[in-house]
Parts: sequence; structure tokens; C-alpha cells
Amino acid sequence: MTEKQRISDVSWKKWGPYVSNRQWGLVREDYSADGDAWNYTNHDIAEAKTYRWGEEGICGFCDDFQKLVFSVGFWNKKDKIIKERFFGLGNGQGNHGEDVKEYFYYLDSTPTHSYMKMLYKYPQNAFPYEDLLQANAGRSKEEAEYELIDTGIFDQNEYFDIFIEYAKESQNDILVKITVTNKAEKESPLVILPTVWFRNTWNWGYDNYKPELSSEEETSIKVRHKDLEIKNVYAGKSLKTLFCDNETNNQRLYQSPNDSKYCKDGINDFVINGNSSSVNPNHIGTKACFLIDESFKGKETKIFEFRISDKDLVEPFKDFKEVFDKRQQESDEFYAEIQKGIKSDDEKLIQRQAFAGMLWNKMYYHYNVEKWLKGDPAQPAPPKSREKIRNYDWKHLNNEHVISMPDKWEYPWYATWDLAFHTISFALIDPDFAKYQLKLFLFEWYMHPNGQLPAYEWDFSDVNPPVHAWAVFKVFKIDEYLNEKPDLQFLESAFQKLLMNFTWWVNKKDSNGNNIFEGGFLGLDNIGVFDRNCVLPNGERLEQADGTSWMAMFALNMMRIALELALYNNVYEEMAMKFFEHFLAIAHSLDNMGDENFGLWDDEDEFFYDAISSSDGSHMYLKLRTIVGLIPMFAVEVIDDEVIEKLPNFKKRMHWVLENKPELAALVSHWEVKGQDSKHLLSLLRGHRLKRLLKRMLDPNEFLSDYGVRALSKEYEKHPYNINLNGIDYTVKYTPAESDSSLFGGNSNWRGPIWFPINFLIIESLQSFFFYYSPDFLVEYPTGSGNYLNLEQISDALSKRLSKIFLKDENGNRPVNSQYPRFQTDPEFKNYILFYEYFHGDSGRGVGASHQTGWTGLIAKILQPKFPKKEIAESQTEMPEDAKS
Repeated sequence: MTEKQRISDVSWKKWGPYVSNRQWGLVREDYSADGDAWNYTNHDIAEAKTYRWGEEGICGFCDDFQKLVFSVGFWNKKDKIIKERFFGLGNGQGNHGEDVKEYFYYLDSTPTHSYMKMLYKYPQNAFPYEDLLQANAGRSKEEAEYELIDTGIFDQNEYFDIFIEYAKESQNDILVKITVTNKAEKESPLVILPTVWFRNTWNWGYDNYKPELSSEEETSIKVRHKDLEIKNVYAGKSLKTLFCDNETNNQRLYQSPNDSKYCKDGINDFVINGNSSSVNPNHIGTKACFLIDESFKGKETKIFEFRISDKDLVEPFKDFKEVFDKRQQESDEFYAEIQKGIKSDDEKLIQRQAFAGMLWNKMYYHYNVEKWLKGDPAQPAPPKSREKIRNYDWKHLNNEHVISMPDKWEYPWYATWDLAFHTISFALIDPDFAKYQLKLFLFEWYMHPNGQLPAYEWDFSDVNPPVHAWAVFKVFKIDEYLNEKPDLQFLESAFQKLLMNFTWWVNKKDSNGNNIFEGGFLGLDNIGVFDRNCVLPNGERLEQADGTSWMAMFALNMMRIALELALYNNVYEEMAMKFFEHFLAIAHSLDNMGDENFGLWDDEDEFFYDAISSSDGSHMYLKLRTIVGLIPMFAVEVIDDEVIEKLPNFKKRMHWVLENKPELAALVSHWEVKGQDSKHLLSLLRGHRLKRLLKRMLDPNEFLSDYGVRALSKEYEKHPYNINLNGIDYTVKYTPAESDSSLFGGNSNWRGPIWFPINFLIIESLQSFFFYYSPDFLVEYPTGSGNYLNLEQISDALSKRLSKIFLKDENGNRPVNSQYPRFQTDPEFKNYILFYEYFHGDSGRGVGASHQTGWTGLIAKILQPKFPKKEIAESQTEMPEDAKS
């Protein structure tokens, strides 16, 4: 069976890398009276505290309900604790918010996790915990973060390269290989602790069943769990085993009696302090490990083998090499097929690591809000104050699934609009998983009864851009192309639930019923002049160009889905018509907010702006040029004439609206004017406005960077934007990298850097506009260069700029690594890619979360050759009128 054949068999996905890299500092583990999640659980107490909702580990592997976890710990004999989890700073500790301070890289994975590989670089000298904490605490927002490499701990190559690989012999038989290389010249010791444990499900008062680990010999650990097939964990050679329980050390943390004599930190206490009374001499418990104590000569490599199996094997390692070689070969063959249109080896390397990062960032996510608010029967009742701390109006939410995370250390919780982008790249390698993820958030135990989709656990009621419908149709078309048949059941079921979400937006985020939509920061954090979530005084309202544009895009996405379904069931023609009219109404309001002389398009600057409307009917633009003004580009749909001809009812009613409501039809790109090959365009932009927006967007002095489109015009670098509102002075300046303020925690910034999701939508939109307009529709690129390209060429050029962030330049350097010369030149670092949250607006270096392969994983889609589409004629008889300006 090939990997491609295995993908549709969900049993092959039962076991995977579904373990968080950080469980401390999370909302769902916070049982404080004041909701201070970062301090209720932190890194220092993590080794001794049993978690309620999930587990963490280094290179963790578990079943899809996380009942049994395998992970690896390390000790260099100099650290104060075993390295059982990656270290990083909490939100209040870093000068730019939370931040992991380790170097690890995801290198390979198949969609079924039949083969996986990652690398961890572990220092041989004492890990600089205090130095990292103190140095970052002493730095201002204007200074760079103090990273692990800045401490000098890697200067003499005194570290271990630790490669951890998994290969499945079958669905419940997993082989593990740990390859350790001493990168230094001198000899160095290393303790390795392959560890297995049960997630604690017995202490909360619902089910007192307690599984058991035990050992009667030095080469294996017995596993007994009523719900698991796994029977044994084997070691490749005789090793000492250590046992304790996954129970909180109450005595250490809270000076109260322990539930177990051998607590969660028992193994750590034995290894670090030699305390034999902290581990169970009877070799029984709910947490256990093999103890490997080795010394590595300079440059020496050693391999250690393990097996987690549902079988009782006499010779568990007889076929070990054969299975590993076969699974690795299958992974190579799978990606060779995916990448057959990519010519550059460097592009293949980047794409494969991007896919690996996405697959490794899948995580078991468990959160029942009602139980969290009430507390568990066998635990002390939470304080009364917790009833209104957060998420109290999401009591229906009961999540327990494997979900794609933005980053399992910095964002080990889902974000709904992030996930929509994740699915686009996932669809290239595992469309079933992509569809499953999109449907998951439409289920009743995720979606609110009122139709809202949950944002993220810090505040499920926050509002993300409504891109779910866009992702549903995009994944549907990719899946249709790859599998050569449409999954109409997926599309129809998603559409039904998306109707509820659209209705929620209309009812909740259009406060005046004028089709101008609010939404607060809408995922763009600090992009505005002020916090766009705040309530303005004196009855003033913030009218958002992006909120309204996102809704226009949502309406078009829903119309397009309905048209697709109508080709199979004409009942959907009526729904397509509903969304056609809704789009026209939104488009009309964007230009006419109840005042024929005022819309969100500013004729003077020829740009879209947010505006403040006062109770007396007056309006004022907030003339800050950001990507908010580019988002109207995303509301674009091109429909073939042949589709319209197949839907006579839709065609008839559409023409009635256009003829009888000219005020709606006049303000959008003319539907009745056919473009290339008899295509129709629905867009917020006529040709003239599109060109004016592109003039600014493609200007290197404004939005266009060598590495993509910036979030804020570079004009504000020399001339910051200043405004006084209600007696308060506000200033916004171009900040191309880390945020210089604490707004939204200070760990993300939309005032200059390059963000992949917005850039990807820009590229997609330009491709759609090109599909309608002829290749003769030319725009100066870059602005001021005198060079003119068509929209597809510009779309391709922007894709190349984004790709340049990761690709080696003529000197062999990658802009993503530009902050540290060693990452550019050292062969032990330069070809391992980190997929950051966002990128410096001028240099392209990585900023923010370092493993945000989630939406930055879109680079995998950008590097993928385009799917074949209908050939577009080189020219046409006559260009549409609105394209001639």
C-alpha cells in the first residue's frame, strides 16, 4: 500500500504528533480567580503539575484522544531540570510577548504520519534560563528580542543534534529512532529519557478507571488501558526503567498532601538529585521511561531504537530497519509526485518542510467550557468570580478533536481564520483532512447556537474575518481536481451551516442595518489608529472598510457555492440570487452610507479608509493607508456565461434586479459587460478603482516590499500619521518588524510587516481579475518603473517576492534568516527552515512565532505549480468599458 492509498483510511491517522509543545499558560488550564492564565500555570511548575485538558512534550506522539503519550526528555548533566518541554517566555516576560527560546525543526511527515522526522538542537552546557528571562525583561519594545543564539551557547558547537523519527509498521505499531550526534570536538555526556504516560483522566470525578504501566524486564514496558490496542513499549537494548505517576506534587507546589507517593516530577527528581524514593521500586505507575546514560566522543553519532506496539513480539527489532527504510521511501515517493512540477531543489526543500511543519502542528485539543466554568466534581469548586471571567456565553462548546494549530508552542489553541488558510495547503496533500477541519467548526459543539464561529480560547466571542466560506469552496475545487470528482455532500453540508454564520454577521455586526459592517480588530490586531474593539464616545461609530469588504467577499463566496450546487439541484438558484442581491447591497453601501456624498472610498486620495460617523450625521475619514484599504480587492467573483445559461431562473431574476434596481448595479463592475471568453465580473472595484489601488499597492515607497506587500504604507516611516480624536493624540508610524507597543500583548504587529494570509488573498484576487480582463489590461509594476504587466504577471511577481523570503539568494543566503549570520552560513543551520508568523517589511527576516507553519505554510501552495485551467485568449475583440480607464 502506498501513502496515497493510505490517506483515506482514518485508522492510519489514529496515532500522530498530536501533543502540544506547551500546555502551561493556557486558558483551559487556568483555574485562577482572576483569569491570569500566564501565571496560574507556568514553565517552572509544569514539571510538577498534572494538566486537566492535555499534555505537552518534546516530539510528542499520542493517540487521537491522547490517552497514551510518548515523548523524549534529555539532560546534559548541567541543567537544573530535565528538558521535558521546550522553554520560552510567558506573555509578560518577553519584551515582545510570548516567545519560544529553543531551536527545533520539523523536517518530514506523511499525511498519515506513517513516517515523521524532526531535529532538536540541545546545548551541552547549562541552559541559560535565567539569562534569557532577565535579558528580555530588561529590554524595551524598541529593542530586539534576546534569543538563545545571542547567549553564545552555540559558539563552540557545544550542542547535540538530536533527530527523532517515527515509522509505522501498521496502524498501531510505531517504531521510534533517536539519532544523536555530538557536534563538538570534545566528549560530552547525555541522558536520554524516552517516556510514556497516560493523560490523567481519573482525578476529576467522572471516571475513576486508572490504567497501568509496568515492567518485569529491562527491555520493555507493559501498557494496560481498556481503550487502547497498545500492549508494549520496547527498547532496542536492556535499559533501566523508572516509574512514577502522572499526579501533581501537591506538597511541592501547594504544601498539601499528595495523592501519590510517586508524583509526576518523580523521574526528574531521581535523575537530577538521585532521590530513589521518588520513583516506584515495584516498577508500576502511570508514567514511565527508559534511562539511557551515555557519553559521546567528539563528533560521535549513536542511534537508539524503540517500538510502541499492539503486539507481543519476541524479536521486536528484527524488521526495524526494513520498516524504516520502506516508510521513508514511501514518503519520498509521495512528495516526488506532489512536487513533480517544481524544478528547483531548494523550492522542493522549502515546500516539504512547510508541509512537515503543518503536519507536526496537528494537536489533540480538548476543552469543555461548561465543565471548565463549573469545576470538576472531585476538585475544589472554583471561586465565584470565575463565572464571568471569559467564555461564559459559550457553555455549549465541547471540543475534543485533532485540530491544526497555528503553532504548538506560541499558539497551542486554534484560531478559526488561521485554520481556514491552513486547509488550503493541507488540501494539496490530504484533502480529506482539510475538509474535515472546515466542517469541524460548523458542528454544533463548536459553532454558537446564534451562528458565530469561535475565535480562539482567550475570547471565543472575538470576531475573525469571515473567510470560512472562501476556504470551503477553495478546498472543494482543489479536492475535485485531485480526485476527479466533486464532493457535493461536503459542499452542501458546509453551505447549510455557513448560512447561519452569514445571518449572525448580518444581525450582529451591522448595527445600523445599513450594510456597513463592524467587527473590531478583525484579526489585524493593532492595524488601526486605536483599538478598533473599543466603544467610541458620544455615540460615534467606526465604519470599517475591511469589515464591509470581508462581508462582500463572504456574500460572493456564498453565491458561488450556491451556483455550484444549483448545477446539481436547481433549488439553490434562489440562494444564489439571495447572495447576489446581498452583495450588491453591500457594494452600494460601501459607496453610499446613507449619504450620497459619502462612502468609504475617498475620491481625493483614491483609497478605501475606515471612517468615524457621528450621531449628527457627519463623517470623517481616518486617512491611514493600510491593507484595510486593499481588502475590497478580495470581493471578486468571475462567472462563466455557460454556467449562467445552465441556470435560467437565476439568469432571469438577475436581469430583473439589474434592470429594476440600477442604483445597485451601477456601483459595481458591470455584470452585464462580458469580459474574456464571455465571463461576468462581480467586484467592488471597477477597472479605474482597481488601477488606482494597485498604483499605491505596487509602489515601493508605500506597500510594495522586495518580499511582498506590507501591512502599512512605508510613507509613515518618515511622516508618521497623527490625529487628535476626542482630545487624545494618536500616532501611527511604519514599524516593519516587532511591535513597539503593548497593544494586544505586543506579540503581533500589523503596522508594516508582511503577512502571508493577506498577501495570498491579494495574489488570488489578481488572478481572478485577470481571468475576467484581457491580458491587455496592464498596470505599471512597480509603480514609477515605466514597466507594465498584466494582472497574472503581477500576481506571479508577488508570489516570487514571497518565495524570496525563504529561497537562497545569489550569495546562498535566505532573507528569513537575515538577523543571524550563523543561520546564513553554517551548514548545520542554513537548510533548516523556520516558518515565522510574519516578516520584516524591508529585509524579509522572520518575526513573531517561529513555527507558525499554519498560515505561513501557504508558501507550499505558492510554490506549487498552478492547476490547469481553461485557456485564456491572448486578446479579445473589445475590452470591457470599465477596464479602459
